[in-house]
This record gives sequence, structure tokens and C-alpha cells, in this order.
Amino acid sequence: MAETCLIGLGAMGLGMAKNILKAGMDLRGFDLSPKARERFAEAGGRSFDSAADAAEGCDLLVLMVVNAEQARAAVFGSGVAEALAPGATVMLCSTVAPDDARALAAELDGAGLVMLDAPVSGGQVGAEAGTLTLMTSGPEAAYGRAQPVLDAIAGKVHRLGDVPGLGATYKVVHQLAAGVHLVAAAEVMALGARAGCDPEKLFEIVSTSAGQSWMFEDRVPRILAGETAPTSTVDIFVKDLGLVLQTGRDCATPLPLSAAAHQMMLAASAMGFGKLDDSCVIRAYEALTGYSTKSPEGD
Repeated sequence: MAETCLIGLGAMGLGMAKNILKAGMDLRGFDLSPKARERFAEAGGRSFDSAADAAEGCDLLVLMVVNAEQARAAVFGSGVAEALAPGATVMLCSTVAPDDARALAAELDGAGLVMLDAPVSGGQVGAEAGTLTLMTSGPEAAYGRAQPVLDAIAGKVHRLGDVPGLGATYKVVHQLAAGVHLVAAAEVMALGARAGCDPEKLFEIVSTSAGQSWMFEDRVPRILAGETAPTSTVDIFVKDLGLVLQTGRDCATPLPLSAAAHQMMLAASAMGFGKLDDSCVIRAYEALTGYSTKSPEGD
């Protein structure tokens, strides 16, 4: 019987796991955090104390870890490659550099495994709702095995070709837009606070006018409420915008907006907000201006 394992049971991974379980699939799982494993078990998953035990005999492995280094370590540093069923599909949902996606696919091929390059977008909210957008590429056989999981976790699956690395390329380019729009939203609110605008009224005006963006509508309410509990962290965007800049260097494309957004995320991380919600990039602006952007009731 086909079995599926998910490694990486954090905020997004757990949301994905719950939707896979809700679809009626048996799901094995592992995370380095005992608390994450406990939450997964409470949701109905089969939790294991080692990645190799979780992956034993599985013909689909879903990786929802932070970066390429963690993905490589999860597969090749803990006995997982040997534990998986021969010819198993490894579905990489992490945001990684295109070169890293291609390199990992080659390593998996050498181990007799197949990779589906499948980075996700939609954050914790999308993971919990089962409405993630996936930018995918890989051989047809990988799609065939992964399709039930794709159906369970995604609102939209883009099939971008049969070569791993294409999914990663589209996701990294997408993160340019996401990161720049997020930092731009914080800059709008910082300027408004300094210029004397009422923050709630400014949010209403921008979110119903030409300056609106998905990031503005989603993140500014968190800024106004002073929320810091992470749905996606500042450090994730430090990483992702770093990948954007790396990709720009690789194809000789100047990215001044991405570089500026990256610097503001780095500033927020250096101030101690790295593990908090990515809307905390506003704290870097507040440090520069000396003005709070929270609504009065958020103070």
C-alpha cells in the first residue's frame, strides 16, 4: 500500500498535514521538535522519533523544511534516502535557489529517487485552508504519485515543465514581488505616521485605491494591532530575498528594489525580530523615524 511521509511539521507543514489527513490519507511524519510531533499526533498523524523511521517504506516524501541545506540533511543525513521505497518521489515544497533544486534532484536521481520541485505560496493561512499555490516541475511519474497530496493541500497547481528547478525559479521570482510589496506596505505606514495620517484611515484609503496590494491588505492589520505571532517570519524573508538577489546575480539582472527590501528585513532581524511575524519589518522603520505606526488601541 502506498504510504506518505511529511518531514517538517511547523506552522505550514502542520496545516498541510491536517489537510492530507482530512482527505483520508494515512500520513507518517517527523519534525526535530517534540512539540511539533505531538501536535501532529494529536491531529491524527503517525508520529515517529526519527526521520528514517517515519520514511520507512514510503513512496512519497513531502519536505516542508526551511532551506536547501535542511532538505539535503533530511534526505541524505538521516538515513531517509535508504529508508524510502525504491523509486520513491520526493516532493520539495521549500523555497530554494534554482541551482540548489537542480542539484538536489540530481542527487536524488543518483539514489534511485525522483524529485517533484513544488515550492508553495500562501503562508500559514493557505496551508491551514488547503488553498496553497504550488509552482511545480518534474517528471510525469512524480506527479502521478503526488497528485492526491496536491489535491489536498492546493487551491492552484501550476505545472511548469518536466525539469526540476523550474518550480524553484518561478517561486524565487514571485518572492521578489511578495518581499518588495511587504516592505513597501511598511514604508507607506511609516511615512503616514510621520506625516500625521490616522493609521486606520490610511489603511482604508490605500486598501481601496490604486496603491492596494495583497500584502498591504494582509499585513497592515497586523501592524496596526501590534501583532508579532508569526505566520511567516522576518528571517524567512531575509532568506527568500537573499535567494532573489542570488538569482539576479546568476543571470546578470539588477534588482535595486529587492536589495533595498532585503536591507530592511535584515535591519529588523538584527533588532531581534527575526523569529517574529514578517510584518515586524515595520519596527526597523519605527527605529529610523521614532514614530509608532500602531493604532492607538494597539499601543
